[in-house]
Amino acid sequence: MGRRRKGRDISGWLVVDKPAGITSTAVVNKVRWALDAKKAGHAGTLDPEATGVLAVALGEATKTVPYVTDALKAYEFTVRLGQATNTDDAEGEVTRESDARPDDDAIKEALNAFIGDIEQVPPQFSAVKIDGERAYKRARDGEAMEIAARPLFVESLILLDRPDPDHVTLEMVCSKGGYVRSIARDLGTALGCFGHVRELRRVWSGPFDAGDGLSLEEIDALAKTPGLDEHIVPLEEALSDLPELRATAEGAVRLRNGNPGMVMAGDAEYGDEAWASYDGRAVAIGRYKSGELHPSRVLNVGN
Repeated sequence: MGRRRKGRDISGWLVVDKPAGITSTAVVNKVRWALDAKKAGHAGTLDPEATGVLAVALGEATKTVPYVTDALKAYEFTVRLGQATNTDDAEGEVTRESDARPDDDAIKEALNAFIGDIEQVPPQFSAVKIDGERAYKRARDGEAMEIAARPLFVESLILLDRPDPDHVTLEMVCSKGGYVRSIARDLGTALGCFGHVRELRRVWSGPFDAGDGLSLEEIDALAKTPGLDEHIVPLEEALSDLPELRATAEGAVRLRNGNPGMVMAGDAEYGDEAWASYDGRAVAIGRYKSGELHPSRVLNVGN
């Protein structure tokens, strides 16, 4: 019999504005410690040198993580033109250089090829598994790998700024699984000048915005106090893209036991994924069929 995890049964989301120089896992561990939370996870890894919104799920909110990771995300990033690196970012070694510097019109024209449904090859230094091993581990050993292209939906990719001939700042809104480093690499190739990511910031992820996030310094200052609890966002925020259906009192009891439960009519059509609420709190996520929600996930919040 395994040991029971210590900590508080606390559910919801804490939005962090992650600084550079720390892993996403380390941020989660910091939040778990600061809140004395029994269970925590995050929705979408950021590279250690990347900054921006990292939404940390607590308790029952970990069951809603897929609905944040599947949502659109926005990134602002600076591309260094004229240099390719082995990691496709500024942390790597420069492998190729060019004196070519395309003008703004050429850049804007090239960006059009990266909008919509595209195929993207992840960086050699990435967490993609190749024959059961992470690509970055094999890349560190000097191995060059053939990594299969993966589909990515890019809603928009625009030029925000051109601070100098060597740098461009871009904004991209895309689906899950996108590698900004690959965009920078492939854009540089398309422009004939090479390129890599110099700086990267995730501006928003699904319903969560970096502007609403706490810094690690603020988390340290509020650690182990009720003041930090006040920044916890209800887990229902993660379900904003799904229809909400109000459960009857009897339906809520049945749903909490993992059985189909009666819900009142709402915006969901037969077979749609939706979530049921009772007294304003989420009870379950599932499929709506003939006046009932058939649960796939039960949410034990405030019961």
